[in-house]
Order: sequence, then structure tokens, then C-alpha cells
Amino acid sequence: MRSSLLHFIPRGPTLLALGVLLGLAFPALADLARPLMPTTIFLIVLGTLLRIDSQAVVATLRRPSLSVLLPAVVMVACPLVIGVAGHALNLGPEIALAAVLAVSAPPSSGTAAVARMLGLDGAVPLVVTVLSMVLAPVTVPLLAGWFGGLEISALELALRLALLIGGAEGVAFLVRRHAAPVLAAHGGMVDGIIVAALLVFAVATMADIRAQIAADVQAATLCLGLAFACNIALQTAGVVLLPGNLSQRLTVGLILGNRNVGLVWSALGAAASPRMALYFAATQFPIYLLPRLIETLIGRNNGKAKP
Repeated sequence: MRSSLLHFIPRGPTLLALGVLLGLAFPALADLARPLMPTTIFLIVLGTLLRIDSQAVVATLRRPSLSVLLPAVVMVACPLVIGVAGHALNLGPEIALAAVLAVSAPPSSGTAAVARMLGLDGAVPLVVTVLSMVLAPVTVPLLAGWFGGLEISALELALRLALLIGGAEGVAFLVRRHAAPVLAAHGGMVDGIIVAALLVFAVATMADIRAQIAADVQAATLCLGLAFACNIALQTAGVVLLPGNLSQRLTVGLILGNRNVGLVWSALGAAASPRMALYFAATQFPIYLLPRLIETLIGRNNGKAKP
């Protein structure tokens, strides 16, 4: 059983892509999965905390370039760059603001798990995600007010993040302390749960998307193209502009491109216009479809590296 689950993990990126397509093809299934989103996010964060080596996390925290500079780039520099680019490209005010707000969100909760699926370092995304979530109650309201005059409650955002991270860390601490041998023996099962949670989350993100696309195909096409462009541009910047080997740069690219847009979306509430909501929904497509492409690129690079 354990070996079969471990064999199942490398196909994770393919499952994520299929999850998005499945949710899009069967709206009723996406609607059924939607209430499970908070639970799946918690399981993803908890499972990742259980499977990441604590020594690797400590080593990452001791590197200022990863624990200080990179979170600042993620939470401040990237939204500012996207905001300037949106102004230069004369995007509509709603779409331009949506793009900035999407990139102002901390990295996606599943980034560390996706990185592990791809054979990349999961400790760096985990550390940067947690530290970015610490910054989010300060940076997200400031950026929302600066670019769009919107008000987001910093306290509400902080409480939501504290509940997610604090709860997952508390459970992970108890499991590691009282059931470490069981965890070591059944690590493959934890990986399987993470993949299953990611798959359910991918399906759930497609709730109402098919109807929104049908209602305004032109706007949906614009939002989808822009969402892919932003994600690919940020991931490419991480790969091309930053130092390190290919694996390290791909990891940083995932951190920069994949954001927890749902967090900002829920914080906006009724302040998010239908067009902004459509863009936020469109950002889920590159998050769950691009890992399959990255997996292919890594496979080709490894093939070339072999003598």
C-alpha cells in the first residue's frame, strides 16, 4: 500500500490539471467540493508541515536571502511591478486592480506540496509562505488602498491566517511529538492525503466558473490570458533573474507565480466586482495546469544531464 502511494505522487501534477478540467466539465461536482475548500487547505498545510524536514526549515530561516529578501520580493516588489505593468498596458481599472491584488496574496498554501511533487525543495516554499502570511495583514491592505482605494481589514486577515497556520503547526507538533514512529512508517500515506486534498481543492476552485465563462466569453478569455501571462512572467523572472541551480530557481518561480488568491478574494467580500472575481477565478488555471509543464521541462533537463 505504501509503495503504491509513493509511486502515485510523481503523477500529482497531472492529477491537479485533471482536477481543474474535471471541475470545469462537471459544475455539480465542483459545487459539491466547494464547501470542502477550508478543510483541504488545512490538510495541505498540515501534511506539508509533517513531511518537511525541520532541519531544512531551520537552515532556510538562517539564510537572509530566503527568509527576509524573498518574502519582501513576493509581497511588495511583485505587486508593484504588476501594477506598473498594468498601467503601462492600459488595462481596464478593474482588471488591473485584480491583477495587483492577486499578486499581493501570499504564495499558495499548496506550493510546498507541489514543489515536492516536482522533486524540488519543499522547505523554501514552506518558509517563504509562512513568512509572507505574516506580512500579508500589512502589505495587502496597503496595496488594496493604494491601487484601488479598497479597504481590507488587517485584523480579520491576520486572524484568518493565524488560525490556518497556528492550527496546522499545533497539530503537526503534537503528531511529531507523540506519533513520530507512525509518521515515519506511513509517510507515503501522508503524501497521498496531500495529493487527494490538492485534487479536491482543484475541483472546488472551478465552482461557478463555467457559468461565468458562458456569461461573458470575451471577458473570460481576457482574464484567462492575463492570468497565465502574469503567472508565467513571474515564474520566468524567478528562473532567469535569480541565482542558484535550475531546481532552486524553479522553486523560487513557483513561489512568485502561485498565489493564495482565495485569501484576498474572501477578504474583499462584496468589494470584489464580478469582473475582478472572474479574474481571481482565472488565476487558478495556471496554478494547477503549469506544474504539469514544469514536470516535463524538469524531465527533459534531467535527460540531457545524463551521460
